[in-house]
Amino acid sequence: MATLLAELKTHLVAAMKASAVVDKEILRVAIGEIETAASRVDAFDDEAARGVLRKLVKSNEETRALEPDAATQAVLAREIEVLRGFLPRELGVDELVALLDPVRDAVRAATNDGQATGVAMKHLKVTGVTAPGKAVGDAVRRLRA
Repeated sequence: MATLLAELKTHLVAAMKASAVVDKEILRVAIGEIETAASRVDAFDDEAARGVLRKLVKSNEETRALEPDAATQAVLAREIEVLRGFLPRELGVDELVALLDPVRDAVRAATNDGQATGVAMKHLKVTGVTAPGKAVGDAVRRLRA
């Protein structure tokens, strides 16, 4: 955790110096959430911290989708952009299809999309790739088509 948390704190100081209010506030929230989560468990690493950031991004995306005010939507979009800057780039469907090539036959042989997605997720986890479930589902449907 030390690495990602230190990076967040460095960016917080830079945002404060630059008077970037939105960046500063979302970084404070992220740091607080990570520190709170870390205090609840014995082992907390950068991957767990990234999980906290992913939850914040998802929460902001859901709020933004429901928000009628354009100015608030813009603030939420900036917060999402800042948080995503600390997360690994998510793979697209085309990239996932290519990564799933070694298990293509197993995905196609599965009796339904749920089982096929399970095969795909297991393969991606073993290879160390994290991807949103929706993108994996779309890749599986493309492979099965």
